[in-house]
Order: sequence, then structure tokens, then C-alpha cells
Amino acid sequence: RMRGRVTQSEPAAMDARPVAPPVSGPTEQVTLYVAYDDPGVLRAQSTRIPLPAGRQQRAEELLRALIGIYVDKNSPHPLAAGSEIRDVYLVDPGLAVIDTNAVFADRHRSGILVEELTVASLTQTLTANIPGILRVSILVEGKERDTLAGHADLSGFYDVGAMNQLMNQLSRQ
Repeated sequence: RMRGRVTQSEPAAMDARPVAPPVSGPTEQVTLYVAYDDPGVLRAQSTRIPLPAGRQQRAEELLRALIGIYVDKNSPHPLAAGSEIRDVYLVDPGLAVIDTNAVFADRHRSGILVEELTVASLTQTLTANIPGILRVSILVEGKERDTLAGHADLSGFYDVGAMNQLMNQLSRQ
């Protein structure tokens, strides 16, 4: 009787996402700008992560490390499980294009501050560790999108200077 139940039960859901190869490269000290929802601030957090030699791959690994903090169950700025950075494209002169997956945007919590903290966190982390970035654009599944979750405008570019001013304001609160 028990064997019959075991064969009738559904198999466990499998994670179908491809497994990324481990990052090769020396471990380096980097600064991640982590959002904290409760006080509504960004805080610089130093950490060591393995980084590849290529500038674009470094940018991707920085943001993946940041998203790793946010999908953790004890995150100060929780994002949905499965949220990820697909690619980061560094386009000269000074443009970084961040491509996220659909889960990142579709299951992002809605709210002006929460969404702006996410955008500011991504932007500040990139610009603090990759020199020469002046503007940032965010795509979802390789396509433009009007907003992140109803508030943060993703239709254009984020100016790094303006984001620095926002970050300074958020840090003083």
C-alpha cells in the first residue's frame, strides 16, 4: 500500500535553470551598496568576491553578488527568489546596460522608495567598482520596460551624477 502511494505522488519540482560555472579569478575587495528598507537608506558594504579579468564580466559578478544578498531570507531589501542579473553590457562612452530576468521585475515589491532603492543600489555598486560609467539603463529579459514595479522609470537612462545625489540624500536619513 505504501509503495503505491510513493509511485502515485508527484516528483519533486526541479530547478531547471542552468548552473553557471564558478567564477574564476582572484578574490578582490569590492564595495556593494546595499539597500535597507526599514530606514530607507543605502549603506556601503565591503566584501571579497572572486572577479574575472574582463570589465564586463566583473560588472556582472558585482551585481550578482548584490542580488545574492537581496534574495537571502534575512535580506534588508528582499527580492523574490529567482531574481537575477542576466547580463551587463558596457557600451562606450560610459553607458552600462543591466539586463535582469522577468522574476526580478515581475515579482518586485511595488513602492516608490523600494524601487528607487533597488535602482540606486545597482547603479552605485556598478559605478563604485567599475570606473567610467556615466549612465545606466535597465532592461528586463533584453527588452525595455516602462517601470520596475509601477514607479521607478526604466524607459530611459539613469544619470550617475543624479544617482550620486540621491544616494547622498538617502545616506543622511
